[in-house]
Amino acid sequence: METADVILIGSGQGGIPLAADFASSGRKVVLFERDALGGSCINYGCTPSKAFLAAAHAAGRARQAKKLGIHTEVEVDFPAVMERVRGIRNSFNQGIHKRLDNAGVKIVCAEASFVGERTVKGGDITVQAPLVIVNTGTSSLIPDIPGLTGTPYLTNRNFFDLKALPPRLLVIGAGYIGLELGQGLARLGSQTDLIVRGDRVLDREEADVSKVLAEALKQDGIGLHFGVNVNQVAHENDVFSLTLSSGEQFQAEALLVVIGRKPNTDALNAAKSGIELDDQGFIKINDHFDTTCSGVYAIGDAAKQPAFTHVSWEDYRRLKAILCGENRTRSDRVLGYAIYTEPQVGRVGMTLEQAHKEGFNARAVTLPMSQIARAIEWGHDLGFYRMVIDSDTDKILGATLVGYETAEVVHVFLDLMEAGATWQLLERSVHIHPTYGEALPSLARLLLGDNIPGCPNR
Repeated sequence: METADVILIGSGQGGIPLAADFASSGRKVVLFERDALGGSCINYGCTPSKAFLAAAHAAGRARQAKKLGIHTEVEVDFPAVMERVRGIRNSFNQGIHKRLDNAGVKIVCAEASFVGERTVKGGDITVQAPLVIVNTGTSSLIPDIPGLTGTPYLTNRNFFDLKALPPRLLVIGAGYIGLELGQGLARLGSQTDLIVRGDRVLDREEADVSKVLAEALKQDGIGLHFGVNVNQVAHENDVFSLTLSSGEQFQAEALLVVIGRKPNTDALNAAKSGIELDDQGFIKINDHFDTTCSGVYAIGDAAKQPAFTHVSWEDYRRLKAILCGENRTRSDRVLGYAIYTEPQVGRVGMTLEQAHKEGFNARAVTLPMSQIARAIEWGHDLGFYRMVIDSDTDKILGATLVGYETAEVVHVFLDLMEAGATWQLLERSVHIHPTYGEALPSLARLLLGDNIPGCPNR
Protein backbone atom coordinates (compact mmCIF):
# COMPACT_ATOMS: atom_id res chain seq x y z
CA MET A 1 0.00 0.00 0.00
CA GLU A 2 1.21 3.48 -0.90
CA THR A 3 0.89 6.62 1.17
CA ALA A 4 0.24 10.12 -0.10
CA ASP A 5 -0.55 13.56 1.24
CA VAL A 6 -3.73 13.98 -0.76
CA ILE A 7 -6.06 11.65 -2.66
CA LEU A 8 -8.48 13.00 -5.26
CA ILE A 9 -11.28 10.78 -6.56
CA GLY A 10 -12.60 12.21 -9.81
CA SER A 11 -11.14 14.85 -12.10
CA GLY A 12 -14.00 17.29 -12.52
CA GLN A 13 -13.61 21.05 -12.57
CA GLY A 14 -13.11 21.15 -8.81
CA GLY A 15 -10.79 18.18 -8.53
CA ILE A 16 -8.36 19.21 -11.26
CA PRO A 17 -7.24 22.55 -9.78
CA LEU A 18 -7.12 21.08 -6.26
CA ALA A 19 -4.83 18.27 -7.45
CA ALA A 20 -2.62 20.66 -9.41
CA ASP A 21 -2.37 23.21 -6.60
CA PHE A 22 -1.55 20.64 -3.91
CA ALA A 23 1.06 18.95 -6.12
CA SER A 24 2.62 22.27 -7.12
CA SER A 25 3.05 23.10 -3.43
CA GLY A 26 5.18 19.98 -2.97
CA ARG A 27 2.62 17.50 -1.68
CA LYS A 28 2.31 13.98 -3.00
CA VAL A 29 -1.03 13.82 -4.79
CA VAL A 30 -2.73 10.77 -6.28
CA LEU A 31 -5.70 11.30 -8.57
CA PHE A 32 -8.04 8.43 -9.41
CA GLU A 33 -10.07 8.77 -12.62
CA ARG A 34 -12.07 5.93 -14.17
CA ASP A 35 -12.81 7.77 -17.42
CA ALA A 36 -11.49 10.77 -19.35
CA LEU A 37 -9.85 13.58 -17.42
CA GLY A 38 -11.95 16.70 -17.07
CA GLY A 39 -15.21 15.15 -15.93
CA SER A 40 -18.55 15.89 -17.54
CA CYS A 41 -17.83 19.54 -18.38
CA ILE A 42 -14.97 18.89 -20.76
CA ASN A 43 -16.07 15.55 -22.16
CA TYR A 44 -19.87 15.53 -22.46
CA GLY A 45 -21.13 18.71 -20.84
CA CYS A 46 -20.30 22.39 -21.21
CA THR A 47 -17.47 22.27 -23.72
CA PRO A 48 -18.91 19.99 -26.42
CA SER A 49 -22.50 21.14 -25.94
CA LYS A 50 -21.72 24.84 -26.34
CA ALA A 51 -19.48 24.16 -29.33
CA PHE A 52 -22.38 22.16 -30.79
CA LEU A 53 -24.90 24.93 -30.05
CA ALA A 54 -22.65 27.52 -31.69
CA ALA A 55 -23.36 25.78 -34.99
CA ALA A 56 -26.98 25.00 -34.23
CA HIS A 57 -27.92 28.54 -33.24
CA ALA A 58 -26.04 29.98 -36.20
CA ALA A 59 -28.24 27.85 -38.46
CA GLY A 60 -31.37 28.76 -36.51
CA ARG A 61 -30.68 32.48 -36.61
CA ALA A 62 -30.04 32.34 -40.32
CA ARG A 63 -33.40 30.66 -40.94
CA GLN A 64 -35.23 33.11 -38.67
CA ALA A 65 -33.67 36.12 -40.40
CA LYS A 66 -36.59 36.10 -42.85
CA LYS A 67 -38.52 38.32 -40.43
CA LEU A 68 -35.78 40.89 -40.98
CA GLY A 69 -36.20 40.61 -44.74
CA ILE A 70 -33.24 38.26 -45.16
CA HIS A 71 -33.96 35.00 -46.98
CA THR A 72 -31.31 32.30 -46.81
CA GLU A 73 -30.76 28.70 -47.81
CA VAL A 74 -29.06 26.95 -44.89
CA GLU A 75 -26.88 23.95 -45.69
CA VAL A 76 -25.55 22.03 -42.70
CA ASP A 77 -22.40 19.91 -42.94
CA PHE A 78 -23.21 17.82 -39.89
CA PRO A 79 -20.05 15.66 -39.92
CA ALA A 80 -17.96 18.86 -39.99
CA VAL A 81 -20.01 20.34 -37.13
CA MET A 82 -19.42 17.30 -34.93
CA GLU A 83 -15.77 16.97 -35.95
CA ARG A 84 -15.23 20.54 -34.76
CA VAL A 85 -17.02 19.77 -31.49
CA ARG A 86 -14.85 16.73 -30.81
CA GLY A 87 -11.71 18.63 -31.80
CA ILE A 88 -12.41 21.35 -29.23
CA ARG A 89 -13.18 18.71 -26.62
CA ASN A 90 -9.93 16.86 -27.34
CA SER A 91 -7.91 20.07 -27.19
CA PHE A 92 -9.31 20.95 -23.76
CA ASN A 93 -8.69 17.40 -22.56
CA GLN A 94 -5.06 17.52 -23.66
CA GLY A 95 -4.62 20.79 -21.78
CA ILE A 96 -5.79 19.12 -18.56
CA HIS A 97 -3.33 16.25 -19.04
CA LYS A 98 -0.51 18.73 -19.48
CA ARG A 99 -1.49 20.75 -16.43
CA LEU A 100 -1.61 17.72 -14.14
CA ASP A 101 1.59 16.24 -15.54
CA ASN A 102 3.46 19.52 -15.12
CA ALA A 103 2.26 19.79 -11.52
CA GLY A 104 3.50 16.28 -10.72
CA VAL A 105 0.13 14.65 -10.00
CA LYS A 106 0.14 10.85 -10.09
CA ILE A 107 -2.84 9.76 -12.18
CA VAL A 108 -4.39 6.33 -11.65
CA CYS A 109 -6.71 5.40 -14.51
CA ALA A 110 -9.08 3.14 -12.61
CA GLU A 111 -12.37 3.24 -10.76
CA ALA A 112 -11.73 4.05 -7.12
CA SER A 113 -13.39 2.67 -4.04
CA PHE A 114 -12.75 2.93 -0.33
CA VAL A 115 -11.30 -0.15 1.33
CA GLY A 116 -10.80 1.48 4.72
CA GLU A 117 -10.76 4.82 6.48
CA ARG A 118 -9.18 7.34 4.06
CA THR A 119 -7.83 4.38 2.10
CA VAL A 120 -8.63 4.09 -1.60
CA LYS A 121 -8.06 1.32 -4.11
CA GLY A 122 -8.19 1.60 -7.90
CA GLY A 123 -7.04 -1.25 -10.11
CA ASP A 124 -4.04 -2.83 -8.37
CA ILE A 125 -3.05 0.37 -6.54
CA THR A 126 -4.06 1.10 -2.94
CA VAL A 127 -3.31 4.49 -1.39
CA GLN A 128 -3.82 5.93 2.08
CA ALA A 129 -3.76 9.65 2.87
CA PRO A 130 -4.81 11.99 5.68
CA LEU A 131 -6.76 14.13 3.18
CA VAL A 132 -9.22 12.69 0.65
CA ILE A 133 -11.44 14.75 -1.66
CA VAL A 134 -14.31 13.17 -3.58
CA ASN A 135 -15.33 14.84 -6.86
CA THR A 136 -17.09 12.03 -8.76
CA GLY A 137 -19.98 14.02 -10.27
CA THR A 138 -23.20 12.62 -11.68
CA SER A 139 -24.38 10.61 -14.66
CA SER A 140 -27.58 10.15 -16.63
CA LEU A 141 -30.58 8.70 -14.83
CA ILE A 142 -32.10 6.04 -17.07
CA PRO A 143 -35.81 5.29 -16.68
CA ASP A 144 -37.11 1.76 -16.36
CA ILE A 145 -39.05 1.67 -19.64
CA PRO A 146 -39.80 -1.74 -21.16
CA GLY A 147 -37.68 -2.33 -24.24
CA LEU A 148 -35.22 0.56 -23.63
CA THR A 149 -32.33 -1.49 -22.27
CA GLY A 150 -30.02 -2.73 -24.99
CA THR A 151 -31.08 -0.18 -27.59
CA PRO A 152 -28.61 2.42 -28.93
CA TYR A 153 -30.34 5.37 -27.25
CA LEU A 154 -28.46 8.60 -26.68
CA THR A 155 -27.63 10.45 -23.48
CA ASN A 156 -25.50 13.56 -23.17
CA ARG A 157 -22.56 11.18 -22.70
CA ASN A 158 -22.59 9.66 -26.21
CA PHE A 159 -24.53 12.38 -28.04
CA PHE A 160 -21.35 14.07 -29.25
CA ASP A 161 -20.14 10.88 -30.91
CA LEU A 162 -22.86 11.24 -33.57
CA LYS A 163 -21.41 11.12 -37.07
CA ALA A 164 -24.58 11.62 -39.13
CA LEU A 165 -27.59 13.85 -38.60
CA PRO A 166 -30.60 11.74 -37.64
CA PRO A 167 -33.59 12.62 -39.88
CA ARG A 168 -35.88 12.33 -36.86
CA LEU A 169 -35.21 12.69 -33.13
CA LEU A 170 -37.33 11.81 -30.10
CA VAL A 171 -36.41 13.32 -26.73
CA ILE A 172 -37.63 11.89 -23.43
CA GLY A 173 -37.37 14.72 -20.94
CA ALA A 174 -37.73 18.49 -21.09
CA GLY A 175 -35.10 19.86 -18.72
CA TYR A 176 -32.02 21.91 -19.50
CA ILE A 177 -30.13 19.21 -21.39
CA GLY A 178 -33.13 17.97 -23.33
CA LEU A 179 -34.07 21.45 -24.52
CA GLU A 180 -30.53 22.48 -25.45
CA LEU A 181 -29.67 19.34 -27.39
CA GLY A 182 -33.17 18.85 -28.78
CA GLN A 183 -33.42 22.39 -30.10
CA GLY A 184 -29.85 22.10 -31.35
CA LEU A 185 -30.54 19.07 -33.53
CA ALA A 186 -33.81 20.59 -34.70
CA ARG A 187 -31.97 23.71 -35.87
CA LEU A 188 -29.44 21.55 -37.67
CA GLY A 189 -32.20 19.73 -39.54
CA SER A 190 -33.69 16.89 -37.48
CA GLN A 191 -37.46 16.64 -37.12
CA THR A 192 -37.67 16.72 -33.33
CA ASP A 193 -40.39 15.77 -30.86
CA LEU A 194 -40.20 16.16 -27.08
CA ILE A 195 -42.04 13.68 -24.88
CA VAL A 196 -42.87 15.48 -21.63
CA ARG A 197 -44.27 13.74 -18.57
CA GLY A 198 -45.51 16.97 -16.97
CA ASP A 199 -47.54 19.84 -18.32
CA ARG A 200 -44.66 22.13 -19.32
CA VAL A 201 -40.99 22.26 -20.26
CA LEU A 202 -38.40 23.39 -17.71
CA ASP A 203 -40.79 22.68 -14.84
CA ARG A 204 -38.21 23.80 -12.27
CA GLU A 205 -38.44 27.33 -13.63
CA GLU A 206 -41.28 29.82 -13.36
CA ALA A 207 -44.31 29.05 -15.50
CA ASP A 208 -43.86 32.01 -17.83
CA VAL A 209 -40.26 30.92 -18.52
CA SER A 210 -41.68 27.59 -19.67
CA LYS A 211 -44.26 29.38 -21.81
CA VAL A 212 -41.62 31.46 -23.63
CA LEU A 213 -39.41 28.45 -24.27
CA ALA A 214 -42.33 26.36 -25.50
CA GLU A 215 -43.19 29.08 -28.02
CA ALA A 216 -39.56 29.27 -29.17
CA LEU A 217 -39.40 25.50 -29.64
CA LYS A 218 -42.60 25.55 -31.68
CA GLN A 219 -41.13 28.26 -33.89
CA ASP A 220 -38.28 25.83 -34.61
CA GLY A 221 -40.82 23.20 -35.67
CA ILE A 222 -40.38 21.04 -32.58
CA GLY A 223 -43.35 18.92 -31.51
CA LEU A 224 -44.26 19.11 -27.80
CA HIS A 225 -46.28 16.29 -26.25
CA PHE A 226 -47.31 16.96 -22.65
CA GLY A 227 -48.75 14.80 -19.91
CA VAL A 228 -47.65 11.47 -21.32
CA ASN A 229 -45.36 8.63 -20.31
CA VAL A 230 -43.44 6.25 -22.54
CA ASN A 231 -44.89 2.79 -22.04
CA GLN A 232 -42.74 0.86 -24.49
CA VAL A 233 -39.59 1.30 -26.57
CA ALA A 234 -38.68 -0.84 -29.56
CA HIS A 235 -35.72 -0.62 -31.93
CA GLU A 236 -35.70 -2.37 -35.27
CA ASN A 237 -34.00 -1.66 -38.60
CA ASP A 238 -32.26 1.40 -37.08
CA VAL A 239 -35.59 3.00 -36.12
CA PHE A 240 -36.94 3.59 -32.60
CA SER A 241 -40.64 3.14 -31.96
CA LEU A 242 -42.17 4.67 -28.84
CA THR A 243 -45.61 3.84 -27.52
CA LEU A 244 -47.01 6.52 -25.22
CA SER A 245 -49.53 6.27 -22.41
CA SER A 246 -51.94 8.21 -24.63
CA GLY A 247 -51.85 5.39 -27.15
CA GLU A 248 -49.89 7.45 -29.66
CA GLN A 249 -46.86 6.00 -31.37
CA PHE A 250 -43.79 7.86 -32.60
CA GLN A 251 -40.85 6.73 -34.68
CA ALA A 252 -37.39 8.21 -35.14
CA GLU A 253 -33.86 7.27 -36.07
CA ALA A 254 -32.50 8.65 -32.77
CA LEU A 255 -33.75 8.67 -29.19
CA LEU A 256 -32.30 11.02 -26.56
CA VAL A 257 -33.01 10.11 -22.92
CA VAL A 258 -32.49 13.02 -20.51
CA ILE A 259 -34.80 12.75 -17.51
CA GLY A 260 -32.32 13.68 -14.78
CA ARG A 261 -29.02 12.90 -13.07
CA LYS A 262 -27.82 10.49 -10.40
CA PRO A 263 -24.69 10.70 -8.23
CA ASN A 264 -21.65 8.61 -9.16
CA THR A 265 -21.28 7.03 -5.74
CA ASP A 266 -22.35 3.41 -6.26
CA ALA A 267 -18.79 2.14 -6.70
CA LEU A 268 -17.24 4.22 -3.90
CA ASN A 269 -18.07 1.83 -1.04
CA ALA A 270 -18.32 5.02 0.98
CA ALA A 271 -19.34 3.21 4.15
CA LYS A 272 -15.89 1.57 4.28
CA SER A 273 -14.54 4.99 5.25
CA GLY A 274 -17.49 5.98 7.40
CA ILE A 275 -18.94 8.30 4.76
CA GLU A 276 -22.72 8.64 4.83
CA LEU A 277 -24.91 9.01 1.76
CA ASP A 278 -28.46 10.35 1.62
CA ASP A 279 -31.44 8.39 0.31
CA GLN A 280 -30.61 9.34 -3.28
CA GLY A 281 -26.96 8.35 -2.99
CA PHE A 282 -25.52 11.87 -2.69
CA ILE A 283 -22.66 12.38 -0.23
CA LYS A 284 -23.69 14.15 2.95
CA ILE A 285 -21.59 17.24 3.68
CA ASN A 286 -21.75 20.21 6.05
CA ASP A 287 -21.20 23.85 5.14
CA HIS A 288 -17.43 23.32 5.08
CA PHE A 289 -17.59 20.32 2.70
CA ASP A 290 -16.80 17.83 5.50
CA THR A 291 -18.25 14.36 5.06
CA THR A 292 -19.04 12.19 8.07
CA CYS A 293 -15.47 10.88 7.99
CA SER A 294 -12.81 13.20 9.37
CA GLY A 295 -10.33 14.20 6.68
CA VAL A 296 -12.64 13.30 3.80
CA TYR A 297 -14.34 16.10 1.88
CA ALA A 298 -16.73 16.10 -1.06
CA ILE A 299 -17.38 18.80 -3.66
CA GLY A 300 -19.46 19.23 -6.78
CA ASP A 301 -22.72 17.61 -7.73
CA ALA A 302 -21.87 14.25 -6.13
CA ALA A 303 -22.34 16.16 -2.88
CA LYS A 304 -25.69 17.56 -4.13
CA GLN A 305 -24.21 20.92 -5.00
CA PRO A 306 -25.89 22.71 -7.92
CA ALA A 307 -24.82 20.81 -11.03
CA PHE A 308 -22.90 23.56 -12.78
CA THR A 309 -19.20 23.75 -13.64
CA HIS A 310 -18.76 27.18 -12.09
CA VAL A 311 -20.17 25.85 -8.81
CA SER A 312 -17.72 22.94 -8.78
CA TRP A 313 -14.85 25.30 -9.54
CA GLU A 314 -15.99 27.63 -6.76
CA ASP A 315 -16.17 24.60 -4.45
CA TYR A 316 -12.46 24.17 -5.19
CA ARG A 317 -11.72 27.76 -4.22
CA ARG A 318 -13.72 27.59 -1.01
CA LEU A 319 -12.45 24.20 0.10
CA LYS A 320 -8.86 25.27 -0.55
CA ALA A 321 -9.44 28.41 1.52
CA ILE A 322 -11.03 26.37 4.33
CA LEU A 323 -8.12 23.92 4.36
CA CYS A 324 -5.78 26.91 4.60
CA GLY A 325 -7.62 28.15 7.68
CA GLU A 326 -9.80 30.83 6.10
CA ASN A 327 -13.36 31.46 7.28
CA ARG A 328 -15.22 30.44 4.12
CA THR A 329 -18.28 28.25 3.56
CA ARG A 330 -19.98 26.67 0.58
CA SER A 331 -22.94 29.02 0.97
CA ASP A 332 -21.13 32.38 1.17
CA ARG A 333 -21.67 33.17 -2.50
CA VAL A 334 -24.30 34.30 -4.95
CA LEU A 335 -25.03 31.59 -7.50
CA GLY A 336 -26.41 31.97 -10.99
CA TYR A 337 -26.81 29.75 -14.00
CA ALA A 338 -27.90 29.85 -17.62
CA ILE A 339 -29.78 27.70 -20.10
CA TYR A 340 -28.34 27.94 -23.61
CA THR A 341 -31.50 27.54 -25.61
CA GLU A 342 -32.56 30.33 -27.88
CA PRO A 343 -33.80 32.49 -26.30
CA GLN A 344 -31.45 31.93 -23.38
CA VAL A 345 -32.43 31.87 -19.74
CA GLY A 346 -30.22 33.68 -17.22
CA ARG A 347 -30.99 33.07 -13.55
CA VAL A 348 -29.55 34.28 -10.27
CA GLY A 349 -30.81 34.14 -6.70
CA MET A 350 -34.46 33.57 -5.80
CA THR A 351 -37.71 33.74 -7.69
CA LEU A 352 -40.59 35.62 -6.06
CA GLU A 353 -42.16 32.37 -4.91
CA GLN A 354 -38.89 31.19 -3.40
CA ALA A 355 -38.38 34.52 -1.64
CA HIS A 356 -41.83 34.34 -0.07
CA LYS A 357 -41.15 30.80 1.11
CA GLU A 358 -37.95 32.05 2.74
CA GLY A 359 -39.96 34.65 4.63
CA PHE A 360 -38.95 37.77 2.71
CA ASN A 361 -41.35 40.66 2.20
CA ALA A 362 -40.58 40.47 -1.49
CA ARG A 363 -41.97 41.92 -4.68
CA ALA A 364 -41.06 41.58 -8.34
CA VAL A 365 -41.16 43.71 -11.47
CA THR A 366 -41.19 42.38 -15.01
CA LEU A 367 -40.28 44.05 -18.29
CA PRO A 368 -41.27 42.28 -21.56
CA MET A 369 -38.62 42.07 -24.25
CA SER A 370 -41.21 43.49 -26.63
CA GLN A 371 -40.79 46.83 -24.83
CA ILE A 372 -37.00 46.95 -25.13
CA ALA A 373 -35.74 49.03 -28.06
CA ARG A 374 -32.76 46.81 -28.94
CA ALA A 375 -34.90 43.67 -28.86
CA ILE A 376 -37.45 45.24 -31.21
CA GLU A 377 -34.75 46.50 -33.58
CA TRP A 378 -32.99 43.15 -33.77
CA GLY A 379 -36.12 40.99 -33.85
CA HIS A 380 -35.43 39.32 -30.49
CA ASP A 381 -38.65 40.30 -28.79
CA LEU A 382 -39.51 36.92 -27.23
CA GLY A 383 -38.93 36.86 -23.46
CA PHE A 384 -38.73 39.19 -20.47
CA TYR A 385 -36.56 40.58 -17.67
CA ARG A 386 -37.64 40.13 -14.06
CA MET A 387 -36.12 41.33 -10.78
CA VAL A 388 -37.07 40.31 -7.23
CA ILE A 389 -36.34 42.68 -4.34
CA ASP A 390 -36.71 42.71 -0.57
CA SER A 391 -39.20 45.49 0.20
CA ASP A 392 -37.80 45.90 3.71
CA THR A 393 -34.14 46.44 2.73
CA ASP A 394 -34.43 47.28 -1.00
CA LYS A 395 -31.75 44.66 -1.71
CA ILE A 396 -31.94 42.59 -4.88
CA LEU A 397 -32.88 38.98 -4.13
CA GLY A 398 -32.88 37.49 -7.60
CA ALA A 399 -33.45 37.88 -11.32
CA THR A 400 -34.86 35.85 -14.18
CA LEU A 401 -33.93 36.95 -17.68
CA VAL A 402 -35.29 35.25 -20.79
CA GLY A 403 -34.04 36.54 -24.11
CA TYR A 404 -31.12 37.01 -26.45
CA GLU A 405 -27.74 36.47 -24.68
CA THR A 406 -29.27 36.76 -21.21
CA ALA A 407 -26.54 34.41 -19.96
CA GLU A 408 -24.27 37.44 -20.34
CA VAL A 409 -26.67 40.14 -19.15
CA VAL A 410 -27.53 38.31 -15.91
CA HIS A 411 -24.02 38.94 -14.58
CA VAL A 412 -25.02 42.52 -13.83
CA PHE A 413 -27.44 41.19 -11.22
CA LEU A 414 -24.98 38.61 -9.97
CA ASP A 415 -22.38 41.28 -9.26
CA LEU A 416 -24.88 43.68 -7.69
CA MET A 417 -26.14 40.94 -5.39
CA GLU A 418 -22.59 39.89 -4.46
CA ALA A 419 -21.99 43.51 -3.46
CA GLY A 420 -25.22 43.64 -1.45
CA ALA A 421 -26.54 46.47 -3.62
CA THR A 422 -30.07 47.81 -3.64
CA TRP A 423 -32.28 48.25 -6.67
CA GLN A 424 -31.83 52.02 -6.40
CA LEU A 425 -28.20 51.65 -7.46
CA LEU A 426 -29.33 49.94 -10.64
CA GLU A 427 -32.05 52.53 -11.18
CA ARG A 428 -29.50 55.36 -10.96
CA SER A 429 -27.15 53.70 -13.46
CA VAL A 430 -26.88 55.13 -16.97
CA HIS A 431 -26.58 52.27 -19.46
CA ILE A 432 -25.79 52.63 -23.15
CA HIS A 433 -28.59 53.05 -25.69
CA PRO A 434 -29.58 50.97 -27.54
CA THR A 435 -28.41 47.81 -25.76
CA TYR A 436 -30.04 44.91 -23.97
CA GLY A 437 -28.33 46.05 -20.78
CA GLU A 438 -30.02 49.43 -21.11
CA ALA A 439 -33.28 47.76 -20.06
CA LEU A 440 -31.96 46.85 -16.61
CA PRO A 441 -32.25 50.38 -15.13
CA SER A 442 -35.60 50.60 -16.89
CA LEU A 443 -36.63 47.42 -15.11
CA ALA A 444 -35.60 48.91 -11.77
CA ARG A 445 -37.43 52.11 -12.67
CA LEU A 446 -40.70 50.17 -12.69
CA LEU A 447 -40.39 50.19 -8.90
CA LEU A 448 -40.79 53.95 -9.14
CA GLY A 449 -43.90 53.61 -11.26
CA ASP A 450 -42.14 54.65 -14.49
CA ASN A 451 -44.35 53.33 -17.29
CA ILE A 452 -42.07 54.17 -20.21
CA PRO A 453 -39.60 51.24 -19.97
CA GLY A 454 -38.59 51.31 -23.63
CA CYS A 455 -37.15 54.80 -23.43
CA PRO A 456 -33.49 55.60 -22.79
CA ASN A 457 -32.42 56.34 -19.25
CA ARG A 458 -33.32 59.87 -18.21
